[in-house]
Amino acid sequence: MSAPRHHRARGFQNNYIEFEPRSLADVLRWRVAAAREGLPRPPSAPIPQLPPSLDFLRANASGPGQQAAVTWIGHATVLAQFGGISLLTDPVFSERCSPFSFAGPKRHQSPAIALADLPHIDLVVVSHNHYDHLDRPSVEALGRQPGGSALFVVPLGLAAWFRDLGLDNVVELDWWQSHPLAVPGRADVDVMLVPAQHWSARGVRDRMRTLWGGFAVLAPDCHLFFAGDTGYSRDFADIRQRLAARQGAAQGGGFDIALLPIGAYAPRWFMATQHIDVAEAVKIHLDIGAKRSLGIHWGTFELTDEPLDEPPQKLAEERGAQRIDEDAFFTVAIGGTRRLPPRP
Repeated sequence: MSAPRHHRARGFQNNYIEFEPRSLADVLRWRVAAAREGLPRPPSAPIPQLPPSLDFLRANASGPGQQAAVTWIGHATVLAQFGGISLLTDPVFSERCSPFSFAGPKRHQSPAIALADLPHIDLVVVSHNHYDHLDRPSVEALGRQPGGSALFVVPLGLAAWFRDLGLDNVVELDWWQSHPLAVPGRADVDVMLVPAQHWSARGVRDRMRTLWGGFAVLAPDCHLFFAGDTGYSRDFADIRQRLAARQGAAQGGGFDIALLPIGAYAPRWFMATQHIDVAEAVKIHLDIGAKRSLGIHWGTFELTDEPLDEPPQKLAEERGAQRIDEDAFFTVAIGGTRRLPPRP
């Protein structure tokens, strides 16, 4: 059988563009221009942060009385509780997103919840291997948490990295593959890796060697979409079409919550193929038919040229232009929890 078109002899590629990592000359052009213009400018106001509702989150970790809810811990890390489980997306709790403890992008905001204060985590989904999405100390802590390791579900080629750390409770998936997570006394939770337009590397010699993607996590009480990192592409229309038989009106409709990146987008000439901007995030919200979306991937690490507090301002403008209700695509403070109505 022929390999899928995103499989290549030396790794993987995107569905709709051939991604070429930027050259050193491009990086220097970007950084020199940013320095000359004084970018990124400081935030005009502090990034909102709230004390987390730890009592609720611990009581809501599992069991038949669980209410579907999402809590933003910071950057792309979200605690989601539904389907009888607690899951984390792209857990990064370290001070820096870097291979070095002394250099690299440093947090502007502490994680809303310390690793030791989390409820027991049943499932961790990892979208790709960039340092602001895959953090070794955080993964090791979740693999050795009291009560047993979380299950790590990762894209193709990434399981070996976990096993090298002694973490064997890991499943890797190709795009459109699913893994059922059995929940005692509840229906299975289905974890599916879906396409995204991005790339992968931990160093200079492993570019595109492991896959990347987003996740559709489907349970009877909630359908969650997590985009990971992505540029805008037809992949999102494909996702809606692929899941149409499971998300028709009789099945409860589309995604109950989508976790969409709204930051790390400037300058567009450098970022457009790999990171969406706010207008494109709204397009994805519409493309996948999400009932509501939470804007993440902003306000924590200063990775690009826009001010840390700009993305939610742009989101408010875009909602107005598209006549989208504030409750349909929103942000919360770091530490904020949004409780979700049960899926019909």
